[in-house]
Formats: sequence, structure tokens, C-alpha cells
Amino acid sequence: MKNIIYITLSCLLLFVIYSCNKSQTDFKKFQGDKEIIYTGAVGQVITQPGNLRVGLKWKSSSDPSIVKYVIYWNNKADSQVMNITTKTDSIKTVINGLQEFVYSFVIYSYDAKGNSSIPTEVNNVKAYGPIYVSTLLNRPYNAKIPYVVSPLGDVTLNFKTADTINISTKINYTNRSGQNVTVALSSADSVLTIHDLQSGSQVTYNSTYIPDRNSIDIFTAPKIDVFPTILGYAQCDKSLFKKSALPNDMGPYEGDTDVDQLWNGSTTPQGFPHLFHADGNDVLPRTLTFDMGKVYKSLKQVEEIGRNCCNNPDDFEIWGIADITNAATNLKSNDPGWKAEAVAKGWTLLKEVKRTDDGMAPFKVDLDNNLPPVRYIRVRVLHNVNGETRYTNISQISLFYDVFNQ
Repeated sequence: MKNIIYITLSCLLLFVIYSCNKSQTDFKKFQGDKEIIYTGAVGQVITQPGNLRVGLKWKSSSDPSIVKYVIYWNNKADSQVMNITTKTDSIKTVINGLQEFVYSFVIYSYDAKGNSSIPTEVNNVKAYGPIYVSTLLNRPYNAKIPYVVSPLGDVTLNFKTADTINISTKINYTNRSGQNVTVALSSADSVLTIHDLQSGSQVTYNSTYIPDRNSIDIFTAPKIDVFPTILGYAQCDKSLFKKSALPNDMGPYEGDTDVDQLWNGSTTPQGFPHLFHADGNDVLPRTLTFDMGKVYKSLKQVEEIGRNCCNNPDDFEIWGIADITNAATNLKSNDPGWKAEAVAKGWTLLKEVKRTDDGMAPFKVDLDNNLPPVRYIRVRVLHNVNGETRYTNISQISLFYDVFNQ
């Protein structure tokens, strides 16, 4: 019995030994009598979208035998070889000449004998292009308050919160020396202050974006937009205004309807006695004069508000002068020679204002261009809406100047 057991065990041992020897050598006939050698495979790949191209990068392999990497795409119809000549911490490359499309890449490493690694697949890699660019819009400005002008002439542009993929917005303007200037508003900021903007000059803006935080390219919105026209106009300081009547000027109908009612701060047509009401002592045209309290080098606009009922001017002149010394006219303002005398005395006609309504509501107009410095204002009323020739009523007169050029 023992002999039978020994014989059986011996046979089994010989079978195992024979089987092992056969399996260790049989694969060679399938590998050309060579052992399979794999180089170090590529690890995690970071993808970087770009403009009709993509970037790929990964950590260097610890395998010192690697001499190149080959990247395949389009089902291996296209490829790019990266030869490794020096040891670096990371490997990176850019695949150029792509279409705007989603790609899959396969990456192999190779040693000098041609042995390769197992493949590393990289899927869903997007190359961006003109289709993506066509969807980009410039960062919007704050439509409620596009800009604010300070008394010093600084202009603060207000934009809405930037999109998360916004990089910056380039703003182009003309400075007061006539030079073209470009500044950038970062995505983290919503306001940008310009200290030297030329009043009324065009301001344009153009935003840049990235489709992904890893993007290797920055994309620019295809259209350059124009910012609302920035006029650095501020109202002349009415706290400095004071009466400065000249001979033959209109007097008040009553003491509390004098010229100083013209700067009492009202913003709507007023009723008696909260307005200037002429005395009616002569026929139109007639004048009134006041001092703005300081010289303004660049008056730009005038606004007039009539009475809430009647005797409102619909045709009047605004005259100005910097120094009133010896500026009083001798002729009455309804004399045909008055205008020539006023000019001879140094007065400048800033604007003839003509209204076509009932003369009540606030009415603002631009003054003439290239005006000299002005401190004293003279209003010469030529005609009233209702044809009244003696009594003139005005609720408010406001002047505006260009703070950029003051």
C-alpha cells in the first residue's frame, strides 16, 4: 500500500515539473523567442484647451530608458513625436493645426530599442475656435450708472460683475493731450478710474476670455463696443451766485420775486412768489444780470425753467463776460443798437435759446463752442410764449461747465 502511494506521488511531481517547464518556454514561439519588455507608462495627463490647438502635460516617468513619446489621434491617422533629450520634472507639448472639435488622444512611451509602454488614453479634449469666439460678448457696463465724474475731472467707469471665464476688459480712450490710451479692467474689479479723459471723446471696450482655467490661449470678443458718451459736465455752484444788477436791467415785481429766486434750487416750474417776476416797467427785449461767483473757463450748457402758468420766455439770449468792470451798457436792451454796444463792452453771446413748447418744463441746451472764460451772466428776454411784452417769469436758471477743462 505504501509503495502504491509513493509511486502515485512521484508521478504527480513529474507531471507538475514537466508542465511548468513547458509553460515557461512555449510563449517564446509567439514572441519570436523574445521576452516582452514594457517601458514606463504615462500617468495622469492634464489637458489644456486652446485656439485650434491643445496642450498636454504629465509628470516625467521614473523609467530612465524612455527616449520618446508618441501621441496619436484621429484613430492613429495623425501623430506627434516627442523626443526626450534631457531629464525634466514634467513633459508637455502642444498639438497644433486642429479643428474646433472634441478629441481623444493615445500616448505611448518608447525606449531606444523600440519597446513601448501600455497606452494611456486621454478623452474629451476640446479645441476651441471661431465658433466659440462668435459667442463671446463684451463685459456689460452698469446701465443705471455707467460713469461718475468727480469735481476734479476724474471719471469712474462702472461695470457689472464679470463672468467667471472673463480675464480682462481693455478700455481705449483719448486723453487731454490728444493721445490714444489703453488701460485694462481686471475681472476682479468692477470700476476703473480715468484721470485724464478728454471730454466727449469716444471710449471703447473689448473683453477677453478663457474657455477653461487651464486654457493655453486667451480669446477676444469679436466686437469692440462703445461706452456711453462721457461728458464731464457739472452744474455751476449756485451757492456762489449773487445779484449784480446793471443799469436798465429788469427789477422785481415784488421784493421776494427778485433775481436771486433763479438759484433757489427749484427743479420744477414754480408759482408766485417762488420765482423771478419782472417789474413790467418797460417792454421787451429786457435784461437781468447776475454773478456766478467765480470764473468758469468752459461753460457748456444752460437750463431754464419757466413759471407754472404764464409769461414764460420762448426766445432769449444768454450773454457772458469774465470781468464786469466798465461792462455796463448805456443803451436800453430794447434799443436796436444794444447788441453792438454789448459786444463792444466785452460781452459774448453764449447762446440764443428758442423754445417751441409752453416754456414751463426744464429746457437744457448746449452753449456755443469756443467760448471765453465767463463769470457774469446776462439774460436778455426777447419774447414770451403768450405774447406778453412786459412781464417775464422764470423759475430757475442753471449753468453747466466742463470739469475736465476747468
